[in-house]
Amino acid sequence: MAESGKKIHLRIRRQARPDTQPYWESYEVDSKPLMNVISALQEIQRNPVNTEGKKVLPVVWECNCLEEICGACTMIINGRVSQACSALIDNVGTDLTLEPMSKFPVIRDLMVDRQRMFEAQKEVMAWVEVDGTHALGPGPQSSQDEQEIRYPLSKCMTCGCCCEACPNFVRDGEFLGPFAMNLVRLFNTHPTGRYHWRKRIETVMGRGGIGSCGKSQNCVEVCPKEIPLVDSLAQVNRQAVTHLVTGWILNSRAK
Repeated sequence: MAESGKKIHLRIRRQARPDTQPYWESYEVDSKPLMNVISALQEIQRNPVNTEGKKVLPVVWECNCLEEICGACTMIINGRVSQACSALIDNVGTDLTLEPMSKFPVIRDLMVDRQRMFEAQKEVMAWVEVDGTHALGPGPQSSQDEQEIRYPLSKCMTCGCCCEACPNFVRDGEFLGPFAMNLVRLFNTHPTGRYHWRKRIETVMGRGGIGSCGKSQNCVEVCPKEIPLVDSLAQVNRQAVTHLVTGWILNSRAK
């Protein structure tokens, strides 16, 4: 446990605006028991003075739930993409280097724009269609086995960790990302969501889809929710190949 009275040293990559150059700034804050990285940033926010004794603008970052649920506080901590709320000082150490994710446009300091991920959700139809708002009665039932498969897939919080670690997900690239392939698997196994199975699979058969995955498996190593992303990528790839072959056979017979 970090002892009170000790110092936490933070080296933070800052950027005033999206169109300005980044720079490094260092800070020291007092260590307290059970602190996490967010707590250290909040100490800087209360007294934004760098190690040179200069009063500066407070460091900007994004967070919401502080319980590893919203996914907003993703950043690179000592070279590894992580959730800042669950990164305890006891585990990551008192010498911290904090950087924004590199695969997304920087808004300011440690805050990035993850809009690309939300657009990917739209592309793969990551939702269950509902026919109006009137009473529809009970929905289709799922077996316990199906629920146990879907539950870990549903834990994705769009944090961006898998995208940051993926060598095939690059700035201005086309790959939708590992999380999007996982959502395809999730909603294609949902008893109502599977009605759009064909549309989702045909989407990921196109540019930026499953064919863009290089199978590095970095995504599963950094996922804070331990989602079986590699299994999802394999499942979606299998579905895409099956759909392609089936379509080819049907077209051949039609001729």
